Amino acid sequence: MPLQGASGAAAPFSPRLGDLARDTSKDGDIGVVVALPGEGRNTYHLVPPGGGDKWSAPNDGKTLAPVQPQVTHVTPQKRDVTYDARAEHGILPVTVHYDDGGAAQCLLVFNPSQLELYYYQVGRIIELRDTARGGKV
Repeated sequence: MPLQGASGAAAPFSPRLGDLARDTSKDGDIGVVVALPGEGRNTYHLVPPGGGDKWSAPNDGKTLAPVQPQVTHVTPQKRDVTYDARAEHGILPVTVHYDDGGAAQCLLVFNPSQLELYYYQVGRIIELRDTARGGKV
């Protein structure tokens, strides 16, 4: 995310070679930065990640924004769950995995109706597993 300056305004995004950037002047198209302003170039040069026609973006970077990694999956951590009786929330520690290989630990919070629903759904997963194994194990 762009850093906040003392005034609270976001600092301009200054991509590096190889970074993915979203170009707001091209309907949010995403490109790989293949050339930086300088050394005879007055603009950023980008190309679609899978190849294609190159395009330019202004050298101030105002139309470029970082592309945030996308979540690929979430896995439970090997830690115990908790229950917040005051808020009536169940809490499951999880790890969120991103397509760039990064991961973040956080909490999955269930309200009372979600607790009931996922209690049933996890039980159903166990039944499906047992059926796939040829019966109860």
